[in-house]
Amino acid sequence: MRGIRSLNNLPKRCYAAARRSAALTEPLAGHASASPALPPPQNVQVSKLPNGLVIASLENNSPLSSVGVFVKAGSRYETVENQGVSHVLRLAANLTTKGASAFKICRGVEALGGSLSVTSSRETTVYTADCLRNHLDSLFEFLVNVTAAQDFRPWEVDDLTSRVKIDNALALQCPQIGVIEKLHEAAYKNALSNSLYCPDHMVGRVSSTQLQTFVEDNFATGRMALVGLGVKHSVLRQMGEGLLSVRSGAGAPAAKAVYRGGELRVQNNDDLVHALITSEGGVAGSAEANAFSVLQRILGAGPHVKRGSNITSKLSQGIAKATTQPFDATAFNACYSDSGLFGVYTIAQAGSAGEVINAAIAQVRDVAEGNVSEADITRAKNQVKSEYLMSIESSDGLLEEIGAQALATAAYQLPDAVDAVSHDAVVAAAKSFVDGKKTMAASGQLVNTPFVDEV
Repeated sequence: MRGIRSLNNLPKRCYAAARRSAALTEPLAGHASASPALPPPQNVQVSKLPNGLVIASLENNSPLSSVGVFVKAGSRYETVENQGVSHVLRLAANLTTKGASAFKICRGVEALGGSLSVTSSRETTVYTADCLRNHLDSLFEFLVNVTAAQDFRPWEVDDLTSRVKIDNALALQCPQIGVIEKLHEAAYKNALSNSLYCPDHMVGRVSSTQLQTFVEDNFATGRMALVGLGVKHSVLRQMGEGLLSVRSGAGAPAAKAVYRGGELRVQNNDDLVHALITSEGGVAGSAEANAFSVLQRILGAGPHVKRGSNITSKLSQGIAKATTQPFDATAFNACYSDSGLFGVYTIAQAGSAGEVINAAIAQVRDVAEGNVSEADITRAKNQVKSEYLMSIESSDGLLEEIGAQALATAAYQLPDAVDAVSHDAVVAAAKSFVDGKKTMAASGQLVNTPFVDEV
């Protein structure tokens, strides 16, 4: 077409110009640097207010700030009368509070470009807020509303019933969740035996009064930690002093978990048998727990290559000699503030479930007899440390780890104690599993699955 030059006629330079500087990072003469130097990195700072509230922060100079309120209000603090209250409480985080309506909270957080979320475990409930640094004050007001100014209106609580049913239905579709929940139910007499999900007989029966009582008993400053990333410690401390001091005190006393051991079997038509066999493990943060963490990596804690197999693990190598059927096996390790569970988790065809389970237990017995090399222990230690460091590379993982340690010990430290785990400590951990009182949970076609007293 007339007036338009063809691209083919444009001149081209097919050679590279000679560099004028040996390194592109060197500033040009007579020109100042466009960006100022970044402030030096800071360490995690932890302090404790007179009312018992723990403040932990890391100023990482990020334009994004994250603040989390960690509360000792997990399912373990439920009673027989209010089972499922922590599940409903997790869903009630977006309801109307004494200071703001549900609509105001939703639109206010949205207008700030932030996010507000809540998660819970057997021991903690965590409220997290993320936003740009200059909007933190405004978003923190909404965070305080949902954590310290709850107003459980009966009609809004009743509307949560359908969401509870959806959560329970989704959990039923995942056999791993079912087996882990049954394991805790069989392993403990109280506290940690409570499920993360509302039991069927309590769906629609958790009242606003029960929710309010649960919050008053557990949402006390002596049971809370305020954690921030991308915020100065002095600023976070001021926020904690001014806004989270409405509930001072230590809260209601908590019952210690009592391990008992036992067995729960769920017979169904699934061709795959999920089986989890454990003994009591180590308390979180203890030297025994570190030994169990190293033992878990020695036995095998999942594949080390994305979309790869777990064939290099000790469990997989031992089971492969016992059966030609497909299977999966991994070491299981859960640590809590006053107890823990350690064992093996196997998934196998219904016909070969017995062979897979017995072969997995035999591998732990082999370690308990001292058949583990120093090279294996060193490798396992490196895996524990590298997995930990990789988990805190993300802001979510780092916030969770700082909050967990601050809530438990009012301090924060890297896992240097793993290096102190000895060969004898690993062997002793394996012996405690072999000789300890067993707990077993299994689901599927269990005709060929051994009972707990047979393994």
